[in-house]
Amino acid sequence: MTSSTSPINNNRKYFGTDGIRGKANTYPMTGETALKVGMAAGKYFTRGKRRHYVVIGKDTRLSGYMIEPSLTAGFISMGMNVYLVGPLPTPAISMLTKSMRCDVGVMISASHNLYEDNGIKLFGPDGNKLSDENEIEIEHIIDRINNLKLVESKNLGRATRIDDAAGRYLEFVKSTFPVSLSLKNIKIVLDCANGAAYQVAPRALWELGAEVITIGCSPNGTNINDKCGSTYPKLMAEEVKKNNADIGIALDGDADRCIISDEKGNFINGDLLLGIITKRYLDKKLLKNNIIVGTQMTNKGLENYLNSLDLKLIRTAVGDRYVIKKMKKHNSNLGGEQSGHIILGDYNSTGDGLVAALQIIACMKEQNVPASFLGKKIKLLPQVIESISYSILKIETLHEDRKIKEEIMKAEHKLGKSGRIFLRPSGTEKKIRIMAECEKIDLLDKTIKNLKTKISALIKKYEKN
Repeated sequence: MTSSTSPINNNRKYFGTDGIRGKANTYPMTGETALKVGMAAGKYFTRGKRRHYVVIGKDTRLSGYMIEPSLTAGFISMGMNVYLVGPLPTPAISMLTKSMRCDVGVMISASHNLYEDNGIKLFGPDGNKLSDENEIEIEHIIDRINNLKLVESKNLGRATRIDDAAGRYLEFVKSTFPVSLSLKNIKIVLDCANGAAYQVAPRALWELGAEVITIGCSPNGTNINDKCGSTYPKLMAEEVKKNNADIGIALDGDADRCIISDEKGNFINGDLLLGIITKRYLDKKLLKNNIIVGTQMTNKGLENYLNSLDLKLIRTAVGDRYVIKKMKKHNSNLGGEQSGHIILGDYNSTGDGLVAALQIIACMKEQNVPASFLGKKIKLLPQVIESISYSILKIETLHEDRKIKEEIMKAEHKLGKSGRIFLRPSGTEKKIRIMAECEKIDLLDKTIKNLKTKISALIKKYEKN
């Protein structure tokens, strides 16, 4: 029986667990902030007197038309040349930053959030998301932005649109699927969430030979993630059954995560995806160090399954960049999150929903089994996640609060030996997530609802005082 909480970071003004995010055209997600971020990141990543480069991609949100030129102006004012690639998945920007030898990469997206929100994600020259330390240094530059020295007019950067960027990513995606296999005779329902992958994902699957039935591929600037995609996979699962498809793939707005549906309409979440891919890696001797990296939210049932294969699960904080950091530390090439972020370290340094889905299809083809057969040996524990909204939280960390700790301990005692509770703040919304799991679903539901009520009351009390 284990419990834990994750601290709330009140020390940073702009960056959360996945870049800067907020309601578009409202502080901090304004054109002015984007301009400052471009200037500050341009300053931070300028090393030496040579010409420097940045690649900027985005998803399909209306506010991207405001944020993209603001960022561009900021980088140009610091002497950087800007490559604009338009709507592309986040993993494409990670890949392009490295392959085009850029000094920094930027993805304009709020991932799985609705169109009202937007965000800015930064990548270093190695294609990795920035560390906390990097982001704090950039924030310090933003705070002193009025003292920043701009380049002389003759040294201003230029902006260029890269028309073949989607094709570069398309070829990369196809290269991750075994050359000995084909998607011929595979019918796939693909939901792109009206987001960044709406063009490249259907084309990749079609070029590999699949019959593709698309939904969520008609973005209009305001319908991204709107009752579609990985946060609403029900639509995809229904289309799978309706069309007698072999598998369904639901991506999120920036396509760095996915949820799968088998041919029966049953969901395969990130934990199951990670377990299935791990077994494939193990059988083909592709797994490094027999270590898989998950998060505090990773289901205990997956950990039990990995242990049965003599593999070790190492947990880290929620957020794919923390997973990647831990993977590097332990020389692991496989990690992921329950939400569908699967990091295949041999291919990319961020989650890639489409590449992860292709790994699952490879398992189906190699074993000659339907999707519903995969992962049958992985017995996940019943798990419930609840959210509590807050406005101004006046305590620095939840794990240091005695009363909250007492309530968690009482709840875990009720859940028994298999029970586990994890409390963490959302890095993108003013919400606190409570995750609980145990073997008995009825006990789990009752316990978590009671815990949510008590913690909600405590938070309201703290905010009132």
